[in-house]
Parts: sequence; C-alpha cells; structure tokens
Amino acid sequence: MAIDSVRQNTHSPEQEAGFFAADRVDHSHGWILPRLEEGRIVVSERNVHSSLVYQGIVGSLGVDRVAQINSAALVPDLCIWVDCDPKVAMKRIQSGTLRMMSDKEEYFETTDLQEKIRTGYRDLLSGKVEMPTPFDMGAIIGPVSNESTEKEFIRKLTIHIRKFVHSRPSPLNVDTESVERYMLKKLISSNKGQTTLYGLGVEPNLKRVDWLDGSSPWKVLNEAQKLHTSAMNNIASQDRNDVPQSVLAHSLSSICATLSQMPSADVNELRNSQGPVRAVSDSHSHKVLRFLADESNWVHQHKSLIGRDAARNQLKNEFHPFGNLILSIWPLRKAIKRWIRKNPKTHLRFAIGQIIRSEEYPREVKHTLERLKILGNGKSKAPPPSSPKELISWWQGK
Repeated sequence: MAIDSVRQNTHSPEQEAGFFAADRVDHSHGWILPRLEEGRIVVSERNVHSSLVYQGIVGSLGVDRVAQINSAALVPDLCIWVDCDPKVAMKRIQSGTLRMMSDKEEYFETTDLQEKIRTGYRDLLSGKVEMPTPFDMGAIIGPVSNESTEKEFIRKLTIHIRKFVHSRPSPLNVDTESVERYMLKKLISSNKGQTTLYGLGVEPNLKRVDWLDGSSPWKVLNEAQKLHTSAMNNIASQDRNDVPQSVLAHSLSSICATLSQMPSADVNELRNSQGPVRAVSDSHSHKVLRFLADESNWVHQHKSLIGRDAARNQLKNEFHPFGNLILSIWPLRKAIKRWIRKNPKTHLRFAIGQIIRSEEYPREVKHTLERLKILGNGKSKAPPPSSPKELISWWQGK
C-alpha cells in the first residue's frame, strides 16, 4: 500500500505517512527486534529519518507529526548519513545502477525534488532542524560522500563504523544482559555432549554441575589472581603491556569465561561465541591467548602440523572453575574490581556482601542471580541462590 501510494500519488500525505509508519512498525518489531535480541547486528538501508525528511520536511506534515506517527518504531542506534550530488544520483537512476531489474519510476525521482531531499537531510542530520523525540537518542555520523569509487566509499564507511563500534555504545532497543544470557544458553547447548577433543591428547572437563570443584567462589577468584600475578612477575616489564594485571579485566575474563564453555576454539570461534558483552578484538585476543599458553600455562594451544589451520585453544581443567565463575559474576565484575582497589586490606570473602549492602548495584545483583540460574551454583545438585542474601552465602561458600 505504501509503494502503490508513492507510485500512483492517490492518497493524502497523512495516509501515505501512515502506510510507511505501519510498515516500519511491523518490520521493527516483527523482524529487526528478534534478531537484535539474539545479539545480531541489523543494517537497514533506510529508516525513520527518510520519513522525517520526505514527509516531514519536503512534504507538508512537519517532522513532529511524522515522528508522532512513527513513535512505535525502534530507534536506530546509528544513522549513517550518505551524501551524493543529485545530478550524480539521477545518472545512476537513469542508467539502471540503482534499479537493477526494476523499472519502477517513483514520483520523487526528479532533480528538483532530489535537491529538496538533500537539503532536508542536511538540515535534519546536521541539527539545523531539531531531531524529534525519541529519534534524537541515536548516534549520527556523516555526511559520508558517495560520489567517487565504491572502494573509496567502503573505506570511509569502515573508518566511521569502526570508530562507533569501538566506543562500545549501549544499544537503545535491547538489554545487553538479556542478549548475553541468550547467547550463553546457546553456547552451552551447542557444546553439550562434546567431551573429547581429538588430536589434542587431552579431554576437556566441561563440568555442568560441580564446576566449583568443591571450593568457594571467592577462593577460586583469589587463587586465580595469585597465579596470574606470579606469571606476570616472571616476564619482562615491557612484555606486560598487552596483558592486564587483574584477572577481572575485560579481555582476560572474557577469554577464560568463554573457553570454559567450549571444548576448544580457534580465535574466530572464540570471538563469535563472546557476543556483544564479552567482545574482545582479534589482535588483543591473540596477545592474551599467547600469554595464557606460553607464560601462565592456563591454556593448551594446539597448532596443526599439516596445512595452515588456525591454532586451537583449550582452557585447562584446573581453570574451568575460574572461567565458570567469571561467567556467573560478570555483571558484578567491575564492582568487585573496584571494591578490591578500595579495600586492599579487607578479605575478599566479604566483597559481595559489602557490595550488596551498599545498594549501589541492584541491577547487577539481579543479573548475576539470573546467570546462576543458567550455570547453576557450581556445587553438587543444590539450587542456585535466588536472593541477594543467598548470593552472599554462595560467595562465601556457606
């Protein structure tokens, strides 16, 4: 109905805007959102900004009215503003570059209207026209010129998108922790039954129940930190720059935690299983894995003698308790790290209790309890903690 309205110019601007808004809401919640909740990245060639320009600025409705009609749609995390001279654009349209096998001719494809549209985008995305709520929450990069070669255009996009992703923005439409739990369940499910790693000479110990090996959580963390500090002290100071001092640091925690749920993995498999919360860059993953294999001896690294297969990494059995523990307490990881720094002389077994009683991290405590429902409490067949009080007892090994 929206496309027919554009082709035939038979409906009022308000009706046309309604058709596009209905299509966008259906697409947002029926197609895009389920994929965001699975940790995927969704790229759309157009979104609500097109309606704000076409119907709000170039049309007669105004941006506030168009925003109101589209208010139920998702808010794009990032808008990439691509700019092109209308004359160049029209040549592409007329030559079939943008039409592929289609022969449709939409009424706004004239040079005059393209000029107005380009000005509309410039006014909206530059801030000259105020971006209406809630669509002012998303990031905007550009203008990115698309008037030269495709190779040059890709190069520019790569620079801008990489900078945005490296800033680790919080997503607007999904809770990253719910995405993380979804991916964690998927990771555990996909590796069930995989107990032997052929060609490595060892069997991975993927314990699903007694993963604490009879120890208390705080003791597991404390022992891991001691071993890591000892390994760090045995290498030259200039070689320590690539490896964090604390086992609670993001890269070290992520790699050990993820490997604890996998029989073995090369770097690509490891990174694919990390998801948006535990993501570590390719280069840094290689550096940390090299340290874990060569210096601290936490990881067994198997390199194929035949062909050029990537090295496979396996977390050694004695460090699975630490990996599972980090996955469980990941939401509280930064709080624990901060507590250790502020309380260097206080025993680690009191950390969770004092963090909970401070009432500064209720969301993180809730998320930790949710994770323990998935991973279990690490002891025989006892139920996982279900309250902050029980979480304190679990941490202390009671």
